[in-house]
Amino acid sequence: MEKILTPSSPEIEEQGVSTTPHTENNPGRSRRDFISAAGAVGLTLAVPGSVWAQAAAKNTLKVGFISPRTGALASFGETDPHVLSLARKALASGLTVGGKQYAVQIIDRDSQSDPSRAAQLAKSLINEDKVDMMLAISTPEVVNPVSDACEAAGVPCMSSVMPWEAWYFGRGAKPGAPSPFKWSFHFSFGVGNFARTYISQWALIQTNRKVGVLYPNDADGNAIRANLAPLLAKAGFTIVDPGPYETGTTDYSAQIAKFKAEKCEIFNTFPIPPDFATFWRQAAQQGYTKMVKIAQIAKTGLFPSTVEALGGLGFNLASGAYWHKDYPYKSSLTGLSGGQLANSYEVAAGKQWTQQLGATMALLDAGFAALKASGDAKNKAAVAKAMSTLKASTMVGTIDFAKGPVGNVATAPIIGTQWVKAKPGSKHKFDYVVTDNADDKNVPVSAKLIPYS
Repeated sequence: MEKILTPSSPEIEEQGVSTTPHTENNPGRSRRDFISAAGAVGLTLAVPGSVWAQAAAKNTLKVGFISPRTGALASFGETDPHVLSLARKALASGLTVGGKQYAVQIIDRDSQSDPSRAAQLAKSLINEDKVDMMLAISTPEVVNPVSDACEAAGVPCMSSVMPWEAWYFGRGAKPGAPSPFKWSFHFSFGVGNFARTYISQWALIQTNRKVGVLYPNDADGNAIRANLAPLLAKAGFTIVDPGPYETGTTDYSAQIAKFKAEKCEIFNTFPIPPDFATFWRQAAQQGYTKMVKIAQIAKTGLFPSTVEALGGLGFNLASGAYWHKDYPYKSSLTGLSGGQLANSYEVAAGKQWTQQLGATMALLDAGFAALKASGDAKNKAAVAKAMSTLKASTMVGTIDFAKGPVGNVATAPIIGTQWVKAKPGSKHKFDYVVTDNADDKNVPVSAKLIPYS
């Protein structure tokens, strides 16, 4: 804060300005001289303030964080405030990079599940807040526009929680060509992870191997249709695809009729939560759910809140987890185990733990590991280079960009899970159990897959 000078300020005296009243016996400077000199002193005293501001900026790392807290994708961001509070606590004493100590400021923003807003927030964080690094998480509606903004502005960005194919190819990369990205990096599950888990999990129950798929006309749905469906077909499953549907569809009668006609005993979908709720209620009303032995859902049904909203229709839905509290890994940033992270959330929020806890923590683990590995956290090119070769321990396991399927990408596992009725005495309605670990054998299996109906 700039200091306000008064006629009695010692700084005035130090500048050679007399503050004694002008009299015949004391020929001091005139009032005009005093004001002129005082103004000059004020300017010189303002300089140290600006220097301090510059020094503070130089010694503070600003990290942008964008996720969906409200809107259709709000369930993905529900636990982020808790994880961010743990990260801020772990970083309260600063971060040492290349022998230099930095204060850390995490500036988090809510995309409101709107891609345009996500892009605007990213640009604001880049141009106004002058962030040194960006973190973005959960679904293409958030991650892709933020990654694009960072790529255009030359700001290192790390992201997670969406199929890497939808991030990579969905942003214009071409198969077989070098990565077109220099500043944006992504670690997450991919089609290969889903295929390994689904093929293994679906073998646990005898079915006619006919799979009714409901894939939306969006980045996730198009990537899954183009890449996952062929892998499932190659593994011996018959894929029944009524074609892409538009987000917000309210009548799924045609799709349901096709699944019933083809007797699809396995159902697989990648919708946003509201769309699945609409579809599944209609499927129950029209009798399709009674035919389903395995209802394998993704992007929806990941969290207790969205499953509980389905009531009895939520029991025995099969899912895939990108993190579970039984994962045997720890956060490199906070030192917390999976169980400790889950318990801390349940105590603080009074709600059931969700898989997003570990995913958000893992993103923070990776992001700050990249800053440390850069050797110069204020050098954006150095941070981006560190991201490109990063190998880091995170809450979801080891992330290794040197072993990615394509440039700028590292993979993380998906494990088979299921929502089952909680045991008597539990304070929750559902229990989320691990039914298959084909994609990560270090994760313990805790239950057998139960037929949906």
